Amino acid sequence: MNYQFRKATASDISKIWEIIQQAIIRRKNDGSQQWQDGYPNEDVIRKDIEKGIGYVLTDDNTTIGYAAILFNDEPAYEQLNGAWLTNGDFAVVHRVAIFDDYLGKGLAQKIFLYTEDLAIANNIFSIKVDTNFDNIPMLKILEKLGYTYCGEVTFRNSYRKAFEKKLSAF
Repeated sequence: MNYQFRKATASDISKIWEIIQQAIIRRKNDGSQQWQDGYPNEDVIRKDIEKGIGYVLTDDNTTIGYAAILFNDEPAYEQLNGAWLTNGDFAVVHRVAIFDDYLGKGLAQKIFLYTEDLAIANNIFSIKVDTNFDNIPMLKILEKLGYTYCGEVTFRNSYRKAFEKKLSAF
């Protein structure tokens, strides 16, 4: 496998949207309420790319995963019902999704590890993330990667579990 992680471009939108649609169906089939309210949608993905926060995971030239990565920009995290581990600069990971044909290969974890590298390269040593209470696959990934549960945040009138991982420079 020849994995690469790069910023998404406008030419990636249709493939990203296909990946997101598969993930929406997976969440529904898993019994999760996450992503069952019309979000995310193709316009959200387009805006991610316009803002320069959309990233794709590729295998050779095939787009197989997506995530939005922001720095110091998540207003909902200011209203945490709980306590973050740190109060400084942070990266945020949203909208992580993997193409169905590549499930079960640890690629969502790989996106998180690439995000850690990206954060450290920008001298940021904290990653914050949230997920639905019933998104069991993501909760397992966060546990496996050493994220700490910090409390709850609210998105679109729904409570979500919030996590943080402190990174080291070495």
